[in-house]
Amino acid sequence: MKATVTWTGNYTFIGQTESGHAIAFGAPKGDAPKPGPSPMELLLLGAGGCSAVDVVGILEKSREAIEGCEVRLTSERAATDPKVFTKIHMTFVVRGRNLNLAKVERAVALSAEKYCSASIMLAKTATLTHSVELIETGA
Repeated sequence: MKATVTWTGNYTFIGQTESGHAIAFGAPKGDAPKPGPSPMELLLLGAGGCSAVDVVGILEKSREAIEGCEVRLTSERAATDPKVFTKIHMTFVVRGRNLNLAKVERAVALSAEKYCSASIMLAKTATLTHSVELIETGA
């Protein structure tokens, strides 16, 4: 995997992935508007996205009637530099028909313990916790 980060001025950067996708990010400088997510916000989003991909894939393979998945993330960071994440909580809100809570919880656990490279890496410095909410969409 490769990527390039290019400074465009005023603490704004453009990240370009090997697959051709780009995103603006950075930090506000003075009165300038924030150009996009901060690098730490991108790390948090990456962990949530990685876990969501796993959970959706696992539930589809187990033939659960999943219709939606949202990961709500909250975090805490160290007070001093380097201000690493110290706590991350992921709430998986899964929508579908007749979802099996045990299967959803197992999918989340598998992601956290085995598959999600991003959250497993962040767990080296932060305490990661998870919870699940199911939303029944009807028969």
